[in-house]
Amino acid sequence: MSTFAQRDLAGWGRFPSQNCFATRPEKRREVPYAANDEFVSDIIARGLGRSYGDAALNLDAGVLLLEKLNRFLDFDAQTGVLHAEGGASFADILETFVPRGYFLPVTPGTKFVTLGGAIACDVHGKNHHRDGCLSEWVEEFDLLLASGETLTCSREQHPAAFWATIGGMGLTGIITTAKLRLIPIETTSIRASYTRTKDLDETLAEFGRDGDFRYSVAWIDCLASGASLGRSVLIRGNHAAPDEVSGDPLEFGAKRQKAVPVDFPDFALNSLSVKAFNALYYAAHPDREKIVPFEPFFWPLDAVSDWNRIYGARGFIQYQCVLPFETSRDGLKTLLETISASGRASFLAVLKTFGPQNLGLLDFPFSGHTLALDLPASAGIVEFARELDEIVLNHGGRVYLAKDATLSPENLRRMYPQIEEFVAVKARLDPDNRFQSSLSKRLRIGGAQ
Repeated sequence: MSTFAQRDLAGWGRFPSQNCFATRPEKRREVPYAANDEFVSDIIARGLGRSYGDAALNLDAGVLLLEKLNRFLDFDAQTGVLHAEGGASFADILETFVPRGYFLPVTPGTKFVTLGGAIACDVHGKNHHRDGCLSEWVEEFDLLLASGETLTCSREQHPAAFWATIGGMGLTGIITTAKLRLIPIETTSIRASYTRTKDLDETLAEFGRDGDFRYSVAWIDCLASGASLGRSVLIRGNHAAPDEVSGDPLEFGAKRQKAVPVDFPDFALNSLSVKAFNALYYAAHPDREKIVPFEPFFWPLDAVSDWNRIYGARGFIQYQCVLPFETSRDGLKTLLETISASGRASFLAVLKTFGPQNLGLLDFPFSGHTLALDLPASAGIVEFARELDEIVLNHGGRVYLAKDATLSPENLRRMYPQIEEFVAVKARLDPDNRFQSSLSKRLRIGGAQ
């Protein structure tokens, strides 16, 4: 008897919301049976649901919920290598290993993601310019194929499967376990530096002086215009030394989350309210340095559970693109002018610098600047996002599939030149195209329609 049950699911942006058929295995041994259950035509793995669009959805088809497969299997204190199940969350890794003096080598803007999902999206963080994506720190992983076979994939073993699965959005198989190298730290504090900039040119110039900082990000006022276009607050930092903090340098106390108990009305976030917030945020962050706890530095929004409800029941999209250094100034200027003129209020907008591209066939980052912003899913949002896509394409850039809900299949192929190589590897690993998602069907990846 099938364990799949009908369930409405959405990504973190709550747009789109779709009817799926989901099951939640409790043990790894149950996963092969669920993955091949004939009740569903095809299937996609899902972790904690923090990808924004439809990457972990599968309309009228199967979704495998893997958050229960969250066990730690082994840890080597000499090398810092953690062996864990794919459903282990970054939050649990931090709670267990930070007090022992180890930290995640790369972390996205939330700690509520799973190890398997983070590999499938090849997440990046504030330190990409120094340390690359998460994949740089992944030693190997076990990949369950639709055939029932498990491949241990690394740079040496099954490298084609390794680099197709890295950033492959779950379309090659299911990551059941992985080995990740953690980094040593001496404290749970960050020596943070805040720098205000008056416009886009000053912001980009400041990014060019990031050599002394392991972590770097800019909050950017995407509704500013005229002479203030691109004004920002750069937030940069390094791990603090023990003599810079008081008390237990590795103290890790879980903070109580505040909650957004109800959906905000759609009119709450508008150009006027967001402009007012942006003005207050800019004024509240003068140039300074200070020692801060690592949690608000890396994951400020994690302090508020269900913060996505601020955008109301309509939801939102997070639009993230990368532009090469050669064209980023003009491309960012055009994007910011277009967004400001549209009146579409982005409560969150961040700018970062990326280092070199890795070997992942669908990996997102390459050397350049990346802009990420939240846009309410109001009327015309798909058309507006595709207008932004054309600007990005005209400047040699691309969008992040883990955030995407609107890209067209034609533009995917213009942005990701290795898509056909990915499809060829997927066809070898998954000849019957068992692993599909709403994203892969929308973008027609691997024969998905």
